[in-house]
Amino acid sequence: MNDFKLDNEPKIKSGFQIPEHYFDTFSQKVMNQLPKEEPKVVSLWDKNKRWIYSAAAVLVLSLTIPLANQFQSTSSEVATTETNEIENYLAYHASLSDEEIIKLLDKEDIAEIEVTNSLDEEALKQALYEDSNTEYYITN
Repeated sequence: MNDFKLDNEPKIKSGFQIPEHYFDTFSQKVMNQLPKEEPKVVSLWDKNKRWIYSAAAVLVLSLTIPLANQFQSTSSEVATTETNEIENYLAYHASLSDEEIIKLLDKEDIAEIEVTNSLDEEALKQALYEDSNTEYYITN
């Protein structure tokens, strides 16, 4: 292969020429073409702030509603369980007689029991009629 040396070959002139003093005013021409006011910058946070807050609110609600239901049902179950346990203990293990329990109760307690346990006579008859253990209750 032949050696090719760029220094020995005649140079080709470029077809482009730069006008005289072109770069002296170039920066001024570019600055004149730029817009005078800076454009308003809108960040993604400002644009999507409402959607982000909405998603956070839905997330908080979706997590708190099941927890609130769980605590509410647990507290009512605990109250019912405790009441049943107290009643069972008093019924089977207490050595207090009915007269002694009545002596320990205040007038306010007795009034509250009467209010909460007031039954309609018809409702009582209906409950006794429907209960299959009525004979057991009467004989014992």
